[in-house]
Amino acid sequence: MDTLASRWAKLAPHTTVTGPDDDRPRPAVLLFHGCGGLRDHLPLYAAAAKAAGWRAYTVDSYAGRGFSRAFALATVCTGLVLRGAERAGDVLATLYGVSQMPEVDSSRIAMAGWSHGGWGIMEAMSADRSGPGLTLSDPGAVNLDPVIAAYLAYPYVGFLARNRMRPWLHCPRTLAVIARTDHLTSVRNAERVHDMVRNCGTDIETWIAEGTHSFDEPTSAPPMRHDPDLTAEAVRRFRALLEDVAVAPAAPASAGID
Repeated sequence: MDTLASRWAKLAPHTTVTGPDDDRPRPAVLLFHGCGGLRDHLPLYAAAAKAAGWRAYTVDSYAGRGFSRAFALATVCTGLVLRGAERAGDVLATLYGVSQMPEVDSSRIAMAGWSHGGWGIMEAMSADRSGPGLTLSDPGAVNLDPVIAAYLAYPYVGFLARNRMRPWLHCPRTLAVIARTDHLTSVRNAERVHDMVRNCGTDIETWIAEGTHSFDEPTSAPPMRHDPDLTAEAVRRFRALLEDVAVAPAAPASAGID
């Protein structure tokens, strides 16, 4: 079982940094791809973060594991391997590693996840980290308090996400994007999950985008269909979230063990 440090050592060589060309401490947003791996829409969000004065860290969860895209589509996307709890280990390990960087303002961290990546973030926010778990031996050794925002793009909340109704123990401001014609969940199910998250006192905004799952990915694999206009609006909302929380004085709500 990995420690936070050993998991980060596997992820760090496959993490792309996008941000202002300086070494001053800046807020950081951690980007976690969907089950199809790194795709061409993530650089749009990283560029938006840079324009907002943030550093973006785009994590490839597959390269260090030796997963090809074909393997991921056949196994991760079908739920055979690397489910949400294990991906949550990547989320926590990246937070652990990035928070120690001198060019990062470790008091202002955001997380963004697309589909499977959103599932991992939600598991990280809700899991009891008081003991071994999330495929890590020391998940409680990283502090979630600096996480001031989460962006969840059509997060996976289907039947394999058995903990989707588990209350969050750390509750940052959240923007959750629901795709109207998402083939992996109904709008009703997604709204029910996000309503549960609100119960911990977080400010969670939901936006129902009139498109399919992965509408912002510039390829079309039915039933998914790319929508450039919705993509532009999603990127705009993502940047607005980062700009808002960067100046917000209030700390996020927390409960339980951090």
